[in-house]
Amino acid sequence: MKKRLIAMVLSASLAAGALTGCSGSSGKETAPAQAPAADASKESEGQAGSQGTADASADPSVDLIFTSVSVTGDSHTIAMTAFAEKVKELSGGSVTCKTYSDGTLFSSENEFDALLSGDADLAYISFPTLATQSGLEWCSMVASGYFWSSYDHMTNTLNGELGEEVFGNIQSQINCIPMSAFYLGSRVVNTRNKEINTYEDMSGILLRMPNSETWLNLGEALGANPTPLSFSELYTALQTGAVDAQENPLPTDVSAAFYEVAPYIAITNHVIDSILPCINTDTWNSMTDAQKAAVTEAMEYARSVNDDARIEEEEKDIAFLEEKGCTITYPDLVEFKEKVQAYYTNHPEQTETWDMDLYDRIQAMAN
Repeated sequence: MKKRLIAMVLSASLAAGALTGCSGSSGKETAPAQAPAADASKESEGQAGSQGTADASADPSVDLIFTSVSVTGDSHTIAMTAFAEKVKELSGGSVTCKTYSDGTLFSSENEFDALLSGDADLAYISFPTLATQSGLEWCSMVASGYFWSSYDHMTNTLNGELGEEVFGNIQSQINCIPMSAFYLGSRVVNTRNKEINTYEDMSGILLRMPNSETWLNLGEALGANPTPLSFSELYTALQTGAVDAQENPLPTDVSAAFYEVAPYIAITNHVIDSILPCINTDTWNSMTDAQKAAVTEAMEYARSVNDDARIEEEEKDIAFLEEKGCTITYPDLVEFKEKVQAYYTNHPEQTETWDMDLYDRIQAMAN
């Protein structure tokens, strides 16, 4: 998908092909934006940079702020740095990026508003967070239990032609533009003092979930009692027993050291998760075409850095956790999937906003 953006940005004039402006949480109108959709293979004569992007070195300087709650050493944090280095290289120095990880600039509760308002230029945004916005309630289905069948199903869809449609629908509603879909990992459950071997074992567990309706519904679908809590407070909450369990991909569990205080890990793989690096629409519109091309190509490079590292991490994490003395269990995923999907069937009020045509098209692409 990203391959078409560079060709599109380089060939399109600023006045042509403009899309309807988006509105953020404040409802303000924004200038028209072109949707990211790159073609890194198309090169022009006289272009600067090893990747064939147009020379942006003489363009007005743009200083980007990229915020994330991902911790130091996490692949998403590493990808931020990779993006910052690559965009400076590809733009000839006219685009620079300061990165803030570990929630040091904005917390998980505040970073989306910061992105929409322009206090941050770039942030990783989840589909459940997008689902909190008017007109994007359908996004909740993308993070529902067992929606994706595999990593390939997720990335080939969201970073392919259908993903262009999905991202276009998102940017038409709010003041930011999804640029890609990074792999977050296959989410698992880990608990403080109880093994999870069956779906019934989830009953009564206080399961920390991010504070949005989509996540809380997923917690209920998993058979637990979902408890909203900030990511930055989670380690202490597990340590003190304020919550019994948390669910995240294995690399997050390791990088945030949750296994130290919740050493029972159930491989449920209930969500093949993604995160969308999004750029503020006004920031996007402020850049030249050459700078947009550099930003897009740099983000695609960052995706490869993240996804390759994430997959490699997942392959190593089980052995690492076992070495740390954690108990790993493998519940029956067929049972989990049946029970989780039955929950949604039995709660039509939670699925009434889903785009069932899009749902069916995505499911038809499953491996």
